[in-house]
Amino acid sequence: MLEHLTKETFLQKVFDYENKEEWEYQGELPAIIDFYADWCAPCRIVSPILEELAEEYKDKIVIYKVDTEAEQELAAVFGIRSIPSILFIPKNDKPQMAVGALPKETFKEIIEDILLKNPSIN
Repeated sequence: MLEHLTKETFLQKVFDYENKEEWEYQGELPAIIDFYADWCAPCRIVSPILEELAEEYKDKIVIYKVDTEAEQELAAVFGIRSIPSILFIPKNDKPQMAVGALPKETFKEIIEDILLKNPSIN
């Protein structure tokens, strides 16, 4: 099951942009955030793929969803102009954004190559 983030849960679990200027990921596991809207057809294509990936990579990554209609401030903070926009957050590196409905294989490549590679920067 994917967790839907509000501004409050985003500040706690992902990044407290109100109090920090430099990116500092709060989570324990690498994450994917799907910025979507219910009316968006490509978003509806991506959603079941993310559900499958959440099951396949359970305990390795976390997948969140942000409804850009309900959470307009979060969408603005990340400069979301088209959806779906997918934010990939490695544990110890800067996040990377991808725009559009990606196929499952592309998600898996990004998860393996960027999120789970985990070069320790501590």
